[in-house]
Amino acid sequence: MEQDDAVFRALADPTRRRLLDSLRAADGLTLRELCAGLDMARQSVSKHLAVLEAANLVATRRRGREKLHHLNAAPLDAITERWIDRYHRGRVRVLADLKTALEAPMTTTDTAFVYTTYIRTTPERLWQALTDPAFTSRYWGATFDTDWQPGSTMRWSLGGWSHADEGQVVVRAEPYTVLSFTWHTIDADFAAEVELPADDLPRWAADPRSTVTFELEQQGEVVKLTVVHDGFAPGSPVLDGIQGGWPSIISGLKSLLETGEELHIPQ
Repeated sequence: MEQDDAVFRALADPTRRRLLDSLRAADGLTLRELCAGLDMARQSVSKHLAVLEAANLVATRRRGREKLHHLNAAPLDAITERWIDRYHRGRVRVLADLKTALEAPMTTTDTAFVYTTYIRTTPERLWQALTDPAFTSRYWGATFDTDWQPGSTMRWSLGGWSHADEGQVVVRAEPYTVLSFTWHTIDADFAAEVELPADDLPRWAADPRSTVTFELEQQGEVVKLTVVHDGFAPGSPVLDGIQGGWPSIISGLKSLLETGEELHIPQ
């Protein structure tokens, strides 16, 4: 309840809603870039961002000396799961998608997906859940065959599909802190496994290979988990696809670690 209260308080202010709109339009902005769209002192914008961070509506990460701000959908997803599922969430989502399609530009320049959540667990346990096939198969449905050493290849398996190639590798593996690897390519067998329409396959298959990074940070009794999936080209169809998939995967991971139960999300 306290987290919900923080979210609603943060959203009550029109300036903070404008900041979230700015991050929705162009994710990963610096404080200077966010200030450019507001007739407000830098210090005031910083205070508003601090409120949004406290509510977990904005996630931040460092790039050199710059601090990048990302819109984080996790708290809104949690509120949606809590109230809207009972009232035909699928229909609500269709109407929201229609509204977005009518109001938004046809293309996007976003090239990254960032999602932050807090899980009541330990970094060691979370690391195991991210790397051990016995865990990943339960909340993700996928398994990875690798020794988790930087540069090592990975074999992905999902249902009846399995694939490995020299570009599908572990990028970083710093136990209990950072895990990063390149994403799998999209081939005809994968498309058949996930029932991707045949007409969409050429676009998905031509997409550049992306990279996913998990950042783990102990914060008291919980671990802050930030998922950064980047390296996409503007207008990437794969980016559009993973934006819907990651919240479900991370919700399943959180449920498994905190309750021991698998999360079954209605489609």
